Amino acid sequence: MVNGRWRYDVTQIQTDESSGEFTRTTTSFRDWIRGTRRGPDDVVADGPEPETGRYHLYVSYACPWAHRTLVTRALKGLEDAITVDVVDPIRQDDGWRFTPEKDGCTDERHYDHDYLRDIYREAASDYTGRVSVPVLWDTEEETIVNNESEEIMRMLDTAFDEHAENDVDLYPDGYREDVDDAIDDIYPTINNGVYRAGFATSQDAYDDAVADVFDALERWNDVLADQRYLAGDRLTEADVAMFTTLYRFDEVYHTHFKCNHRQITDYEHLWGYLRELCQLPGVEATLRMDHVKDHYYRTHPDINPTKRVPVGPDPDFFAPHERDHLPADLPDVLAP
Repeated sequence: MVNGRWRYDVTQIQTDESSGEFTRTTTSFRDWIRGTRRGPDDVVADGPEPETGRYHLYVSYACPWAHRTLVTRALKGLEDAITVDVVDPIRQDDGWRFTPEKDGCTDERHYDHDYLRDIYREAASDYTGRVSVPVLWDTEEETIVNNESEEIMRMLDTAFDEHAENDVDLYPDGYREDVDDAIDDIYPTINNGVYRAGFATSQDAYDDAVADVFDALERWNDVLADQRYLAGDRLTEADVAMFTTLYRFDEVYHTHFKCNHRQITDYEHLWGYLRELCQLPGVEATLRMDHVKDHYYRTHPDINPTKRVPVGPDPDFFAPHERDHLPADLPDVLAP
């Protein structure tokens, strides 16, 4: 949007004209809910209060960034505290839209809008920037609190304990620096690395991105040979951040984004780790591979002009994960 008016072109991918490298635009709404622990020793002292029923998420099941917030909400048991609306996975020239007639999608409950861009306009009538998911909406102030997935994940995890059904801490004391380091490591190489590969418009940019992706996957596969999770024996936000990319890898990024050196199923420890995360209580309800594949294969005509959706490879995410021999300090609600 530019000054509150829609200026979307679905065929345009943000790349540097000289290098062919994909460049991700920064998000625009970056406020924090009071009580959020932004870092090991940084707790937000002002901002809106965490309250049951006040906040609402706009998400897509297809989007890995939005999926992070859904998984965090599920693990914490915040389904009754924070409501959700789900957009259509296929994003066309008018952007993300609400299609309640489609399985897994919803209407827009607060204003009965047809498009997510109208929510951005409610927050700022002259908004300029991308219209992206996830969005954390404040129903009391009628504005967007934040549309940066990592920050929303941190707010749901650390500011809403009194409103959560589950006693789950994904940013635990003693692990916080390791969690932040892991998130910072996997973002450019894996989370965004697959996009850097898929949207590259030069061979050099693609080669560099793919090398980063698989170097990082090899390294983390080795780490997971000896420990249950990315930061050790505790499930953390870093695992949530890694999970949503790994879940999409073999079905989408391997083919659609040409990250085809190996599949996740080829990595003994990453593959078992991915299966375990899929099987954690509450996570299965966030998994919609039909939405994922419809979105990627039907929304990027520059990459897949025929919009054909592959039928496979259909990995078995619910086969035994075979990681019980590694120590895990899981809360009772998540323990097998």
